[in-house]
Formats: sequence, structure tokens, C-alpha cells
Amino acid sequence: MYRDIATKLVNAIQDGEFETKLPTEAQLMARYHVSRNTIRKAIDLVYQQGLLRRVQGSGYFIATIQLRHKTVVNLSARTMPSSALHPRDLVSKIVTFDTIHSDAALAKQMQIAENSELYRVIRLRYWHNQLYCLEKAYYLRSVVPYLSPEAVNSSIWDFLNEAYGIGIANSDDYLSLTNLTEEEASLLQLGHGDTYMALDSCNYYKNNSLLDFSHTVFVYPDLALYFHTTNLANN
Repeated sequence: MYRDIATKLVNAIQDGEFETKLPTEAQLMARYHVSRNTIRKAIDLVYQQGLLRRVQGSGYFIATIQLRHKTVVNLSARTMPSSALHPRDLVSKIVTFDTIHSDAALAKQMQIAENSELYRVIRLRYWHNQLYCLEKAYYLRSVVPYLSPEAVNSSIWDFLNEAYGIGIANSDDYLSLTNLTEEEASLLQLGHGDTYMALDSCNYYKNNSLLDFSHTVFVYPDLALYFHTTNLANN
């Protein structure tokens, strides 16, 4: 339940409902009709995503990331249920949605057995009517036996959470500058060999079991990607 409350808190923050500070624990308990322990666990989960800063004796304040002339995306928040890797309200254009079997290269990249059955999703994503990214993702059919076309057109993570109760527990991410392949350049209508920021992610659910691998090339203008890191030794 605390994860559901944490998701609602994240959505409220993203929607500007809490502009400077979270309500008190008592107010949140009344708002969501849950115990103090549930609220505290939910707040802690949101705090771990870098969306809050804690002020001793004053409560939790909304973390503001100020970068002039930048569009800032909090990648840490994607581990929240209903909070995807990308900003909310993205529009998708499906390029490829099919089932494949992993070849040697993909099996090595995902550290899975060759010939594993995968859903392959390649889609262009738009934000505020402008091209945001090209995403290539591969989902293990042994974990996700069915993926709906409706989900691929909107939020795959919302579908996985609702249909299978699956959410990202942790992930391995590799951020790099990449030169567009001929195929990527054609899909994005950009120059072959042009350099853009890319994120390779292996996402895991419970017991560190692999769920998917994705390669995302970001082309949205003036974009900044934000990660939040918590030093557990200081908690």
C-alpha cells in the first residue's frame, strides 16, 4: 500500500499540487486513510527518488532542480510504480512491436540464454508535440507473457504494474554519448553519425530478476537528465 501512496505523492508533486512542502504526516494520514507507518514508508520512498529534501524539525520540502534554459527529467523516479523512465503524458508512435528470439549479441547484452523469447518494442516518443526520444526495449516473455498494443501505445510500466503487479525494484544504467546508426538516423530524421545522449538500462523486479533491457536515444532540445544518489552511510 505504501508504494501506491508514494505514487500518488509523486503525481501530486509533478502536478504542482504540493508547491513547496509536503503536508504533515497527520494531514497525509487523513488524506489517504492510512496509518502513520504507511505514510512514513511512502514519504521515504519518494525521498529516495530525489523529489524531497528533509529539514530537521520542519518536515519535507519539494526539491527544486534549477538549471537555466534546461528541461530537467528526474530519471531516479522511474522506479516508482506508474512513474516511467520518461516524463508523463508522452505520445508514442510505434515503429516495431513483435516477438523475437535473442541472438548471441542481445543475449550477451542482457545476460540471458540465446534464443530466449522476447517482446521487441521500438517506438518514437513525443513530448509537447516535439520528438523526445527513440526507444528500443526488449521484455522477457517468461516474465511478461502478454503485452497489449494499447500498453505499447501509452505506458508499458503502468500495464505491467496493473496486469502483473510488476514494478522496477532496481536497475543498472549506462549513460553515454552515442553516434546515430544509419537506422536510428533514418527513424529520427537526423544525420547518420550525429552525436546524442543515450541511456542503456537493465531493469530488475523482485529478487533481482531481469525484466527488460532498453536503449533510449534522447533528442529533445536542451534536455538535462537528473539522477539522485543517497549515501546510505549518512542515513
